[in-house]
Amino acid sequence: MTVSLSGKEVALKIEGEFPGSLVESSQENLVVKSDHLLDAARFLKETDGLDFDYLNFVTAVDYYDHFEVSYMLSSLEHNHCLTVKTRCYDRENPVLPSVVGLWQGADFQEREIYDLFGITFEGHPNLKRIFLWAGFEGHPLRKDFI
Repeated sequence: MTVSLSGKEVALKIEGEFPGSLVESSQENLVVKSDHLLDAARFLKETDGLDFDYLNFVTAVDYYDHFEVSYMLSSLEHNHCLTVKTRCYDRENPVLPSVVGLWQGADFQEREIYDLFGITFEGHPNLKRIFLWAGFEGHPLRKDFI
């Protein structure tokens, strides 16, 4: 059975490497500032003992005042997992760095979030709509979509 790592314990390691990079942490997850997301993700993937080499999924939630993007990571070697979150506060032009360079499995999932929420993933190799046609106006999973 996969063991869920404590967000608080992993947060201490990330804060030690990238001071000021975290918003909050709990037993269940940790929230990384969006401008530190790529550094923290690379740290989680490449650090011995953590080795988060597998991205289970990426998903997003619209909370009206911000978007929250969640990444479920697993280590196949150590059989542990962790949920990492980040937030976008700009509804007009939400932007996050793409993690496709670290986990190829994020490719279609970031495109889905782009299509349905309108969050742009900077550095994505092929960021275009995946469900809706190119001329479709709006993003159907936003709470303000009419």
